[in-house]
Amino acid sequence: MGQQPFRLTPEQMEERRLFAASLLKSGWRPVDVADECGVTRGAVSQWCKALAQGGVRSLRRKPHQGRPSRLSPSQWKQVARVLKAGATRAGFPTERWTLPRIARLIERRWGVRYHPRSLSRPLHRLGFSAHRPRSQARERNDALIEAWVRRDWPRIKKGLEEAGGRLPSWMRRVTRFGPAWAPPGRRWDKSESSSA
Repeated sequence: MGQQPFRLTPEQMEERRLFAASLLKSGWRPVDVADECGVTRGAVSQWCKALAQGGVRSLRRKPHQGRPSRLSPSQWKQVARVLKAGATRAGFPTERWTLPRIARLIERRWGVRYHPRSLSRPLHRLGFSAHRPRSQARERNDALIEAWVRRDWPRIKKGLEEAGGRLPSWMRRVTRFGPAWAPPGRRWDKSESSSA
């Protein structure tokens, strides 16, 4: 089988167990099967025991049951539609969706209580990820901003430089090599610090 990836999917693990079972049935020693499959001898020992007790069927993947969802698939689709429509349309003061807000929404609409931390998996299955959105003003006009940067900013910057005022650090394009007091734009030489 060769080199194994760091994490295997449940399907890949099942495939590995079935491959090991075929090797064991064909007369391979458990030690050699462990080396071939890239697993411990203890794992092969457990597979041998399962194979002897329940046959190949006992090595197949068993579905994880877990607790059933308290919302039906159609209700989860409705949750997705509400989330896409926006938080303000759902009755919240801002557009930011948070897990506590989604939990409140589900409780209000369907009468089902979810702990906010338990919502990340079902939301991920719906295609939503828990990331912090970049705040952006609704009134933002990207074309106007770009025009300002191209037309007005060079004029303002030039006026500041001519007046002898220093530009704040976030307005200057600087490359520093060395400590903060080192002169910008060239490599810092240790001999400069000893002569200074």
